Amino acid sequence: MKVKAKLKKGVIKVKCMAKHAMTTYNQAEKKTGNKDDANFITHISGEINGKTVIDMSTSQFLSKNPIFQFKLRGDEFKKGDKLKMNWVDRKGGTGKGKGKIK
Repeated sequence: MKVKAKLKKGVIKVKCMAKHAMTTYNQAEKKTGNKDDANFITHISGEINGKTVIDMSTSQFLSKNPIFQFKLRGDEFKKGDKLKMNWVDRKGGTGKGKGKIK
């Protein structure tokens, strides 16, 4: 997972990309004949200095290699702090990435 974070005027803008094929139920059924072969990211979380700043559930309706963007107030964080992002997919696979706030 690629992660970028930028602090400007008290707001941290975060942009990250998760490398994942994001196979939907329909795609899996077409390819293998079994919907249970679908595999997509179901959960994404992020933390700065051990504090959770985002925690979300997702579905099959994201594109391949999805890009996520969000903003948060940066009052308690500073440039140089590390942002860690994690994802989990339907079959238990995981991915992670980290970046420094610039």
